[in-house]
Amino acid sequence: MQEPRTAHRVVVIGSGFGGLFATRALRRTSAEVTLVAKTTHHLFQPLLYQVATGILAAGEIAPATRHILRDQRNARVLLGEVTSIDLEARTVTSVTPSGTTTTPYDSLIVAAGAAPSYFGNDRFAEHAPGMKTIDDALEMRGRIFEAFELAELEPDPTLVQRWLTFVVVGAGATGVEMAGQIAELAHRTLKGNFRNIDPSRSRIVLLDAAPSVLGSFGERLSGKATRELEDIGVEVQLGLKVVDVDATGIDVVDGAGKHQRIESVCKMWAAGVSASPLGAQLAAASGAKVDRTGRVEVNPDCTLPGHPDVFVVGDLMALDGLPGVAQVAIQSAEHAADQIARRIRGDDVGLPFRYKDKGSMATVSRFHAVASVGRLRLAGFPAWVMWLVVHLLYLVGFKNRLTTVLHWTHSFVGRGRAERVITSQQVLGRSAIEGARRLPAAPPE
Repeated sequence: MQEPRTAHRVVVIGSGFGGLFATRALRRTSAEVTLVAKTTHHLFQPLLYQVATGILAAGEIAPATRHILRDQRNARVLLGEVTSIDLEARTVTSVTPSGTTTTPYDSLIVAAGAAPSYFGNDRFAEHAPGMKTIDDALEMRGRIFEAFELAELEPDPTLVQRWLTFVVVGAGATGVEMAGQIAELAHRTLKGNFRNIDPSRSRIVLLDAAPSVLGSFGERLSGKATRELEDIGVEVQLGLKVVDVDATGIDVVDGAGKHQRIESVCKMWAAGVSASPLGAQLAAASGAKVDRTGRVEVNPDCTLPGHPDVFVVGDLMALDGLPGVAQVAIQSAEHAADQIARRIRGDDVGLPFRYKDKGSMATVSRFHAVASVGRLRLAGFPAWVMWLVVHLLYLVGFKNRLTTVLHWTHSFVGRGRAERVITSQQVLGRSAIEGARRLPAAPPE
């Protein structure tokens, strides 16, 4: 006679902040935890822009998930992209190049994250990639560094300027950090590296349809960030809507409908996010609603309406207007894990999630950041030190923290970038630049 199953089966979808912290929070329970993710690493997404600009190596912000969980005996990791969730059968189906896997669950935590949103213009992605994955960062690194290399080879001054114009769309934290580091790269790091071009003559444009930079930080910090960006050579253009993006430039219009064309090969998109398609699938199957970005409107305890065994957390969760930031993902995931642990023990469940806002931070340039923590508003070097400490705290692994500090010292105190290697594996970046190189110069105005 078959022995009855006693362990509570928990499936966690995603290996980002939500998925990893949920799995780790269940380590002292009797549950059998299966983490299913389409990548083999846990990504510290807030530092992707530093991979893209050659400061950090990919492995320093993306340690292997199996290594992180190697000592957690009740957890296993499965590689696969989840394509469907059967709420009635309580199964998760994931696919890999080698086949399909179906994993049953008693409790499910969906932490599938988000992707860039092009607001219905997905064709923009070919020429202006987002910054959500390691692949995105490595592609962007290929585009940035090879733009300088091809500008060095170009005899036509018009085409040289096109190569040396970098456009970042979106003036939130990611866009500001990316624009600031491209400026640092052009004006400091690459000084004296070339003979035919002067990298310091690069044009770095940060544009957004919004009226301010880092609008969620408040008027004072927004103003300080804008002034610092301008001081390091970033051209801030606000109130502009992107209407087209192609291989050699970007078209925008202002509030009055006036058109402007910016000639640029290297462009990056940081203007918005959309939830994982799993959100729409869960909503359709359960009758739940989704918000305008595709996030699932959940119950106060982060459960899917009508399904107390399914928790939706992090960037996929719409609850009380909470933003899609790392702390929301971490805290909601830990809350979901706590509710599952209570269920296993036979305690009361359904406790509402209470978010503790630990503030927001963004770097603007070398030794300059802005920080909004409670009533505290900081800008400049003190905010940068706070940013550094917080980011080191949440990096996984002592070795990663140590090497990150060494790279930061090399890049911020000196002028070096330890990760300037670009290879043929970064196919998309190289292909985009090669295609642009064959196009004719822009016509004179």
